[in-house]
Amino acid sequence: MNYGIAFTPLIPSAVLWTALAAIVVIAALLLLGRARGAWLRLLALGLLLLALANPSFTREEREPLSSVAAVVVDKSPSQSFGDRTNETARAQQELVDSLKKIPGLEVRVVEAGQADGETDGTKLFGAVSSALSDVPVDRVAGAFLITDGRVHDIPANAAALGFQAPLHALITGRKDERDRRIAITAAPRFGIVGQVQTITYRLDDQGVTGQRAKVAVRVDGETINERNVASGQTVNVDVDIKHEGQNIVEIEASPLENELTLVNNRAVVAIDGVRDKLRVLLVSGEPHSGERTWRNLLKSDASVDLVHFTILRPPEKQDGTPINELSLIAFPTRELFQQKINEFQLIIFDRYARQGVLPIAYFDNIARYVRAGGAVLVSAGPDYASSTSIWRTPLDSVLPAEPVGVTEKPFYAALSDVGKRHPVTRGLEGANSDPPHWSRFFRTVDTRNAISPPVMTGADGKPLLLLSRFGEGRVALLLSDHIWLWARGYEGGGPHLDLLRRMSHWLMKQPELDEEALHLQVRGKDLVVQRQTMADSVSPVTVTSPSGARRELTLSASEPGMWTATMPANELGLWQASDGTLKALINVGPTNPKEFSEVTSTTETLAPLARSTGGDARRVVDGSSIDLPRIVPVHASSIFRGDGWMGVKMRDASVVRGVGVLPIFAGLIGLLLLLGAFAATWLREGR
Repeated sequence: MNYGIAFTPLIPSAVLWTALAAIVVIAALLLLGRARGAWLRLLALGLLLLALANPSFTREEREPLSSVAAVVVDKSPSQSFGDRTNETARAQQELVDSLKKIPGLEVRVVEAGQADGETDGTKLFGAVSSALSDVPVDRVAGAFLITDGRVHDIPANAAALGFQAPLHALITGRKDERDRRIAITAAPRFGIVGQVQTITYRLDDQGVTGQRAKVAVRVDGETINERNVASGQTVNVDVDIKHEGQNIVEIEASPLENELTLVNNRAVVAIDGVRDKLRVLLVSGEPHSGERTWRNLLKSDASVDLVHFTILRPPEKQDGTPINELSLIAFPTRELFQQKINEFQLIIFDRYARQGVLPIAYFDNIARYVRAGGAVLVSAGPDYASSTSIWRTPLDSVLPAEPVGVTEKPFYAALSDVGKRHPVTRGLEGANSDPPHWSRFFRTVDTRNAISPPVMTGADGKPLLLLSRFGEGRVALLLSDHIWLWARGYEGGGPHLDLLRRMSHWLMKQPELDEEALHLQVRGKDLVVQRQTMADSVSPVTVTSPSGARRELTLSASEPGMWTATMPANELGLWQASDGTLKALINVGPTNPKEFSEVTSTTETLAPLARSTGGDARRVVDGSSIDLPRIVPVHASSIFRGDGWMGVKMRDASVVRGVGVLPIFAGLIGLLLLLGAFAATWLREGR
């Protein structure tokens, strides 16, 4: 209960102060002149002035408010190293128990820094602000952080905290921790496929000096370099960019004896491979309606460097005219098919038949080119079943099927059971209806002795599209020259762009189109495991998180040939997946997260800020036991730390629950006081 006097003047304040000044002047004159009854006159004037000021006795009922202290517990991945998890739990329990023993103190405990797959580093001060967001500044008693000291959102100064109270840091971990890490000092983000990029890294050891380590460099899981590196040494390593998309480079150092964790012994660099140009050679055997379909498709892709030749002389018009005299522009056969054949990623024969233009030896070169890793696509028409077919050359050793004739019959191309699973044809628009929702073809080349099952079938279920592998290379055989009907929109057309692009990319070994593949993708906060296969079942996949935690996932069929599973991507860094045969890598977030860049505990990062608030930063472990300082309530001080103790700033905040007001000069009492004063003055004058 609080008592007081309040004034609510009946006249403006300026008039009241003027009247006071006048009374002071009158008092001075009366006292200096030794006038009789001066004191009574001044009393009467004073009571009159007081009545105009309208004083009141007040009584307030106040309820004291508790002071609020926040305890923020660091749950970041680095807190799991060593015995920090146990130290954190025990320190939290003892600290909260000590704080709750202080009368008038409210304790708020929040956890922060949990790995979520998005936040880079440990963010604790955002949690402090959230915990105290609804608390007025004059009620905040302080904040305690239980952490390893590796915090990445430390404010620049105490004013940025938003409260005027001590900040204390209780540091887990030990002083003598040892750790080794690989630090990336320079790395490219992009690289041209087929070229070399240089990565610069450094070996850092903490807690020891003069050590050496064996460092291995792997690209997409394959070791390309191993060497011994001294602590503090900076090393350059050259990396071949072998494919488009992410090329995952891992640089891993051998363990340090008794080191804190192996997580940061490995650094990751993700280099996006970009193709300079895809060189494609298109050889058309004769002008026909479908020739422009291939040309338009390839020319529409800015990444394709197309070389196109059309043989205008039909095979039935053979005479003794030399080949070099049959064209305005010489066909550089020797240069293309012998000297520079390996510079092409894909060779397309579009309705091409032997016409004496290419010597037989060059077909043998093409066959060797395929087995060494090249790609050939044959778009066949009646030429493939003729006496001048390219089947009747050394190229037959890398062609998937032998021609036996031509069927002229309308039909709908359809996906075979294999085609429904194959990534080139799976999910083609319009394929799920019966008949498929695309236009008909009217001619197909009959074949026999196919070395692989077709992915698309034509008239009477005969093969229409064959995709085969020979050695390191790939070959596609399209047994109809009517794909241009889809491109022209005949009977509604068909998905020619999707089919031809996928087929071309499969031939050029795009990883996402491999029949047997394991992929990792990040969708939002989830990690999606995808297993692409032609088999009827798949093995479980073991997923390894950046911190080394392993989890086995059972995949379920999402569509023909595709099996998937999903799990939370709750850590930043390199994730790995393996089914025992295939392996996939993906980096989530920054390539080298702050959380694992430095993992030894320290008091130095938080000590300057804590001491500027009057608080302190100290370790919670002394030897082998938890040694927390005493928690002391402090009412009036700017220092909240001392030898063996930490303080909280106790506040005197309260809220008014009721107010009573008694005006002094209101009613009969005030009137009697004024009349009494003036009567006394009159009586004194009468004497």
